[in-house]
Amino acid sequence: MDLQGLFSKLELRRDPNLLVGIETNDDAAVYRLSDDTALVVTADFITPLIDDPYLFGQIAAANSISDVYAMGGRPITVLNLCMFPVKAGAEVLAEVLRGGLDKTHEAGAILVGGHTVKDDEMKYGLSVNGIVSPKHYTPNSGARQGDVFILTKPVGSGVYVWAHRNKTLSTEEFLPVARKLAELNRVACETMMEFDARGATDITGFGLGGHSLGMAKASKLGIRFFYDRLPKFPRALELIEAGGTTGLTGVRARAALGSADVGRSLLRHPEEGRRRLPQEAARAGSVGRADRRRSFPLGQASPGSGPIEKKKGRKRPSGP
Repeated sequence: MDLQGLFSKLELRRDPNLLVGIETNDDAAVYRLSDDTALVVTADFITPLIDDPYLFGQIAAANSISDVYAMGGRPITVLNLCMFPVKAGAEVLAEVLRGGLDKTHEAGAILVGGHTVKDDEMKYGLSVNGIVSPKHYTPNSGARQGDVFILTKPVGSGVYVWAHRNKTLSTEEFLPVARKLAELNRVACETMMEFDARGATDITGFGLGGHSLGMAKASKLGIRFFYDRLPKFPRALELIEAGGTTGLTGVRARAALGSADVGRSLLRHPEEGRRRLPQEAARAGSVGRADRRRSFPLGQASPGSGPIEKKKGRKRPSGP
């Protein structure tokens, strides 16, 4: 479904205090309340990635809260959004909500209510409000020529989810990936704001390729990735080669690597800021660079690889 085309037919009200709206498909809206404070508004929910209801609640909450972090904001309040099959039992729902609440408290936010409806399939997430300075936030349109890109978590969890659901990956092997998805991007957000990041985005359902394309369009420039530097979960490429699929994989598997991943951010830093960025927050290192080409080049084309391709076979380039 072409949601962008659908929204283009709506007569949206314009407001000079709306700093980030739907035009750039960003992770959250940003609305200026005063000269010093802006409200960050977002909502998201997902279907279960794992049978453990508590861990699923944590992952879903981290996924929702990460949209606020992607804007450089601090989450303050959340509402539960839960679609729940009655046959699953009240105990399961209680554990999902407990997981979400614990993650909410970890983020320093508070639960203020929510809405639960009956459904055939479990879906859970949060509506999150946060605050940020209207003078310093990180939209997906913030990249500039020469910026470097930093990932806060590995990509490739989408095919791990596929493999676990299809019984080709044990729960024991999937658990470390699931726990990584439940980690908050709080430290990464605080650090990127300290070192003056210009923009960020949350890498989730559209994968690294899809969300990077969104950033490139919003920022009106191209992005080249150094493929060999991309941090990947250990068996991600192996699982793709074995037939693993997500919503965006297939013939473009490597391009969409990370589809269905939850809660990692792609940070865009000026070169000087990246050099000073603490190692613990930039554990993946810089993985790409922005330039003024409008065609979204991510490397040199090769058959069947789609828009993201390997950039390797040479020493570490100067710069990132």
